[in-house]
Amino acid sequence: MKNYSLVFYYAFFALVTTFFACKQVDSAIKPGIMKSDFGNLPDGRTAQLFTLLNEQGMTVKITNYGGAIVSWTAPDRNGKYEDIVLGCDSLSGYLKGTPYFGALIGRYGNRIAKGKFTLDSVEYTLATNNIGNHLHGGIVGYDKVLWTAEPINGPEPSLKLTYLSKDGEEGYPGNLQIEVVYTLQKDNALHIAYKATTDKKTIVNLTNHAYFNLTGAGKGDILGHELVLHADVFLPVDSTLIPTGELKPVAGTVFDFTKPFKIGARINETTDQQIKFGGGYDHCWVLSNNSTNIKPAAVLKDPESGRVMEVFSTEPAIQFYSGNFLDGTVIGKGGVPYAYRTGLCLESQRYPDSPNRPEFPGTVLAPGEVYKSTTVYRFSSL
Repeated sequence: MKNYSLVFYYAFFALVTTFFACKQVDSAIKPGIMKSDFGNLPDGRTAQLFTLLNEQGMTVKITNYGGAIVSWTAPDRNGKYEDIVLGCDSLSGYLKGTPYFGALIGRYGNRIAKGKFTLDSVEYTLATNNIGNHLHGGIVGYDKVLWTAEPINGPEPSLKLTYLSKDGEEGYPGNLQIEVVYTLQKDNALHIAYKATTDKKTIVNLTNHAYFNLTGAGKGDILGHELVLHADVFLPVDSTLIPTGELKPVAGTVFDFTKPFKIGARINETTDQQIKFGGGYDHCWVLSNNSTNIKPAAVLKDPESGRVMEVFSTEPAIQFYSGNFLDGTVIGKGGVPYAYRTGLCLESQRYPDSPNRPEFPGTVLAPGEVYKSTTVYRFSSL
């Protein structure tokens, strides 16, 4: 009898173990990508919203209108996921106008002085939309076009967006064929790969304009966030935020983020002319590592939630913008107005106004060449 009891016990134990193992498999998060309608454009076309989900439970929602990151959840120190990017609940919010929330930026990210540049002795005139300068691709930049979307399912779901920017669009020369692939990786990182080709010499500088608040979108300002920028110099600007051409060491200035500093600690140092010009931080830092390989660019920490975001990029520079022009007029997700400095941007890029600065790294793309750029935003917690 004892032997039969022992056999029964082990059989029962195996059955229970198998049951709970199956339950764990059933309850495991299955990564993938889902598509839904996001709203209609004035011309009747429908924008889509794509939700990428990884096995950790992170979600990134991206619309093919402007390629914008609409929502992005990340875990705090207790494992609680919360949306950490500014955005709108529906397409109508973006159509009313936003300061580039989460959007793909091009053909040239950042500013070009007076909207003019010369290429092979030909002067090109671009749209001017910012204090007499050209900003983020012009009046109808890539943030305001409907991209062709191709969802790619798998263990690390991806969304491929493509767009043909025609010769003469916003004043730029050449038909530029662009491909951007967002991939949500297993380690809670979003990998963004940019690629472009042209049939005529042109200039290219692509980036993403996500506004981050690691405490949670709409939950106060970002002044308590701690920032590290892997950069020893930055680009001073004039009163219209165009680089002067100088590369200024950050040492001994309020622009030194080589060690962690709270963003709010020195942001109101208006005795600094550069802070006055930017209304805070709205400058380009040149990364100390000038390799074209992917490398560390920045680290952002929120002591309150414990969320940490690392930025890696193949680009030579990063623009840090502290949300100085947010004023509460744009209503965000959940009906929350986005007030002064409630979000910040860390935009990997080439230098602003490079086409007019021969001493800056070049941004010219010729036929037969391929523009490539990669940026990764990776999340963890303290």
